[in-house]
Amino acid sequence: MLVAMTAMLVSVAEFSNILSVLAVLMCFCAMFLLIMRNMTVFWLHGEELMFGGNAVHPVQQRIPQMKMMKVHIPFTFKLHETSNSSYSDLRCTISSQVPYTLQAFWGVSIRELHHFLWKAWSSFQTAVKDDSLLRGHYQHCGLTLHETSHTEKTIQMFMPEGKLDLGTPPRHCYPLVIFLIRDTPENSTLHPDETVALVNVVHIRDNVCTLPTNILAQYLKQANGQLSSLKQLYLATGNALSYQDDACSDDASQRAVVLDNSSGSLNTGQEQLCVVCQYYPLSRALLPCRHTCICASCFGKLETCPMCRSPIKSYFCVRNEDYLADCALGLEKTGASAKRQAFSQWIQNSITEFLGLH
Repeated sequence: MLVAMTAMLVSVAEFSNILSVLAVLMCFCAMFLLIMRNMTVFWLHGEELMFGGNAVHPVQQRIPQMKMMKVHIPFTFKLHETSNSSYSDLRCTISSQVPYTLQAFWGVSIRELHHFLWKAWSSFQTAVKDDSLLRGHYQHCGLTLHETSHTEKTIQMFMPEGKLDLGTPPRHCYPLVIFLIRDTPENSTLHPDETVALVNVVHIRDNVCTLPTNILAQYLKQANGQLSSLKQLYLATGNALSYQDDACSDDASQRAVVLDNSSGSLNTGQEQLCVVCQYYPLSRALLPCRHTCICASCFGKLETCPMCRSPIKSYFCVRNEDYLADCALGLEKTGASAKRQAFSQWIQNSITEFLGLH
């Protein structure tokens, strides 16, 4: 009898150990299922998504950098900032590092101008030589000059007698188009990337369209036939810096913008600092807003522009980023800390939701 009871107690003890092991395994499985239910990572069409609780959180993607292409622009064209600019008195400042021909046309057909701009460089040369540039597609022929290279020079323009018929907005004609076309000897050969023409479209204030007189657009023509639109970069100080946007190239989404100075970096007379950290120099221009206001260190922490709050779709560098070696360690530590903080926050939220305390 004693032996039987002893055997039974041993069996119950062994069975109890098995039950304990099973209970631990069940608890582990339940916790695993709870975690998997609350956090599942999927890759949908190349985009990583994290599902946590009842919300869907897109994982931040790396913002693409546009490739850089440097182009030398030998011309500059600026309007005088004066409220008196009109059809009878328009003043501009021009400089050139090469001999060139200036031709101005009043009341130019928008459609025909853009059609002509897409033509080959040889067509520009022939039109200038034959004096047939935009023939039949403008209302008045303006100033024509043949100049050698020179520093900044002020030129006054005025429309010949007669009125322009520009129509009501949206208009079908530009008020004034000014061509700066490079003069090249007949047997000379230019590098395909050389700038051969700068086309300036000018709006002039009138009674119908009361917007201030300004440059509507500037187009850059290269010897290889490529047409590019020049736009402005906006610095944190409010100064503007020109750059080239390859909007007309076939691979525009992957091609970079280009600074128009020879060094490929900012040259504003003083060191411009990042508006976020106020420590490292600003080195990146954000697209599509074109604000040049942050450094490489702060760029990785932002999803929107700190100036206008618009989403950052891409960027390009406007100067060398030699200081990256100094802040690389700091970026790595910051990234690791952010990941730990996000995971800790998710654990707290999951526990709160599981216990029904929210």
